[in-house]
Amino acid sequence: MQKSFLVVVIAAFIGAFGIHQFAPAFSASIAFFAGAFVAVLLFAFLSRSAASTPPSYEGPMMTLYVGNLPYRVHEGEVKELFEQYGAVNSVRLVRDRKTGRRKGFGFVEMAEAGAKEALAKLNDFNFQERTIKVREAKTQDTSDSDKAESA
Repeated sequence: MQKSFLVVVIAAFIGAFGIHQFAPAFSASIAFFAGAFVAVLLFAFLSRSAASTPPSYEGPMMTLYVGNLPYRVHEGEVKELFEQYGAVNSVRLVRDRKTGRRKGFGFVEMAEAGAKEALAKLNDFNFQERTIKVREAKTQDTSDSDKAESA
């Protein structure tokens, strides 16, 4: 069971008890639903204000290919590494479709200025006992246009 659900249920019971004590004219079931409604509103307001995620970067972006990553690495660790050089918008580590295991490479989308610096500094960088390779990612439409030209 999720922690947030338990918090809402506990808050609903407390709210129902409080409403029933101050307004005994309400039945216990109406007090419970009123308490649940107040708890959901309170929880939604608090979770929205507590989720202070920094706004995503809106300027020029660049996507980097990152290869030779350790298989055990997570998106958060890669994001933390690249955030030293600029705002990171997203990290996508590629997984095998059948097994779900990571393939050892991925893509980092970040601010263009930071991406160029990360490209220069992190290519051939030793990360978790692996020498990672960082390149500018090629777009998929480039390979499609190459196929069209050769046909």
